[in-house]
Amino acid sequence: MITRETIEEVKNRLDIVDVISDFVTLKKSGQNYKALSPFNNEKSPSFFVVPAKGIFKDFSSGKGGDAFTFVMEHEKLGYAEAIRYLAKKYGVEIKEDRTLNESKEEQSEREGLYILMNFAKEYYKNILTTVDEGQSIGLSYFRERGFNDRTLEKFELGYALEGWENFSKEAVTKGYNKELLEKTGLVVKKEDGSSYDRFRGRVIFPVHNLAGKVIAFGARMLGKEKNQPKYINSPETDIYHKSDVLYGLFQGKNAIRQQDSCFLVEGYTDVISMHQADVENVVSSSGTALTKNQIKLIRRFTENITVLFDGDSAGIKAALRGIDMILKGGLNVRVLLFPDNEDPDSFSRKVGSSEFQNYLKEHTQDFVSFKASLYAREAGNDPIRKAESIKEIISSISVIPDPIKRSVYIQETSHLLKISEQVLLSELNKIIIQERRKTDKESHREQVDAPEPLVPVDEIDPTLKIDAQSLVHYQERETIRLLLNYADQSVEQNKLADFLFHELEDVEFNNPLFKEIYDRFKSAAQKNQLIDSHTFLQEGNDAIKAIVSDLITARYDTSPHWGDKFQIFIPKEKDVLNEMALSNVLRLKFRVVQKMMEDNLLKVKHAESSGNWDELDQALEMQTGLKKAESELAGSLGIVVAK
Repeated sequence: MITRETIEEVKNRLDIVDVISDFVTLKKSGQNYKALSPFNNEKSPSFFVVPAKGIFKDFSSGKGGDAFTFVMEHEKLGYAEAIRYLAKKYGVEIKEDRTLNESKEEQSEREGLYILMNFAKEYYKNILTTVDEGQSIGLSYFRERGFNDRTLEKFELGYALEGWENFSKEAVTKGYNKELLEKTGLVVKKEDGSSYDRFRGRVIFPVHNLAGKVIAFGARMLGKEKNQPKYINSPETDIYHKSDVLYGLFQGKNAIRQQDSCFLVEGYTDVISMHQADVENVVSSSGTALTKNQIKLIRRFTENITVLFDGDSAGIKAALRGIDMILKGGLNVRVLLFPDNEDPDSFSRKVGSSEFQNYLKEHTQDFVSFKASLYAREAGNDPIRKAESIKEIISSISVIPDPIKRSVYIQETSHLLKISEQVLLSELNKIIIQERRKTDKESHREQVDAPEPLVPVDEIDPTLKIDAQSLVHYQERETIRLLLNYADQSVEQNKLADFLFHELEDVEFNNPLFKEIYDRFKSAAQKNQLIDSHTFLQEGNDAIKAIVSDLITARYDTSPHWGDKFQIFIPKEKDVLNEMALSNVLRLKFRVVQKMMEDNLLKVKHAESSGNWDELDQALEMQTGLKKAESELAGSLGIVVAK
């Protein structure tokens, strides 16, 4: 078990902005940072990081907490593994209490998969450089490709020996569970119960997640055996979903962020060769069709992508569909075509780093120009083919979500193809309208197929827009927000916490999360202990962490220019805390009384229907008292209520 001293040392060294920047590009927003959510697909940023409080809050998914919480949520790690990841990142030596140390069998299965994949990576790396077969076959192949030692280490390349069970025997000898080996996909189980190594006699390309953990492998065959695919890859596992991963993103994310641009290529060696040519802002979909999740992953670090096409016209048409998907994802797309029979790997080795970089700068073009020139060559002087190619270009423009960008591309197409802008706009609108009608039909079909609501419509009171319970919830939430942010601030010559505890002595919180936080504050105060929001972020469960991070994160901040330039001074919450605290106490009591009146009315109706006159008298008397309390509280708040 990791010692408390180690955990505290990690906490002291980490910077939450630095931690989260490994997974998403953060942009300064006042004193805080914001970004597109790494948990949900969204168009406008609703993910906030508050460095002063050491927290993040994702308003689109509701997740929130500290740096440990983020790593756990994003990487699906347990608390101990999150600490190990951050300790490694910040160079903290992990100390453990050996008497409480967990065995391999007692670790969670997911963490076990990560550990086993790391073992496999180290095994293949060692074979490549220390075993004769690895050196003569695998290392020779990489040297022919021009990969130096720094590149081999950067991408952690390896080699798998020929033979059916070399790796699995080594893993079992080291104490790894055979069943877990099968779950990683490293070992394949046959119908008769026997098993064999998936990767044999191939060079190995480890696939990393954003945190740098190995989650899968790609393997290339070097011989010319018949009925054997050139590349084989790890199967899907609990830690590897190929549609959510881009090869090279871990190694290239910093360069992508710094240059605000990303190159997209096809294979493993394309990525590695471009790094060798000092072009590091590059990723690959690793031979699979580009997916929406992969596009979303790129968008975390940049909105500018350049798709590199091999000089092979046969595959270009199919790849063009990927461009439309990228455009639909809101990214800016440029395109580059290599000379015939060349790809990024072969061309970079052929011309050298400097000329390769110059070629990239001089030959990229926007997707409209690329498509226009491609279709122009095909159409020749055929007017029908030319018209079809124009529709193809407009169809691509139609998927762009930003109307301003669509307009600019229409102008560019008009200029390039010498066609009236109005004609192109008319075609664009036609496509967009058709797509919307199609979407509306599908939406209507989903509504028709939707199940009936659980509560019949005629049982819902149309005059009751917001029920009393919701209003109580809101005021309880505001009470907890004040406590979390200003518990030790002065109010009415007392601390705000003491003021609230005194004024709300007879109020019982309904929401269990709010009640737990309130009771924890109250208990600490009675023991003269000091707690704050960080206490809950460090010790609370996931639900508590989410609600606390929500309540202490401000989505908006007043610009200082209101006062500097316009002499408009907007008071800060701390300046009006007295008024806010008193108003909140009165409003909470007011809403609680209204909720009690609503509940008591049900007792009145029940007593009437059952003919229980004693119960009816008691309920009516209670309603009169509650109505009087409501009126008094309303008067204090300046609210007029119906009689």
